[in-house]
Amino acid sequence: MLVITDSRHPVKTMGGERLIELDEAYRIEAELSAELPAEPEQATVLVKRRLNSGGTDLQRRIASAYQGVTDAWSLGITSIPAVVVDQRYVVYGEPDVARAVARIEQHRRAQP
Repeated sequence: MLVITDSRHPVKTMGGERLIELDEAYRIEAELSAELPAEPEQATVLVKRRLNSGGTDLQRRIASAYQGVTDAWSLGITSIPAVVVDQRYVVYGEPDVARAVARIEQHRRAQP
């Protein structure tokens, strides 16, 4: 199950679902570029230092953030929040994941 949203559209999760926040990459970039000096060479050095100090955890966060955007795009998500089950069923606009899943289950029972 995927839950696709952003920081402006909080959701109530159930636990165990994959949460994709479409603005996560932007937030990471903002962290890396916060309070940079005006001098481009100094700014470059500082960003490289931040990237290196972030280590594999930062690399994983960046990769995960961009993979999430790619996954949402490949599923054709058009609105958020979106709850996707089995890469086939989607409920848009419901911030409570349990309610969205219940709607999907209700639909599956009615339309086997």
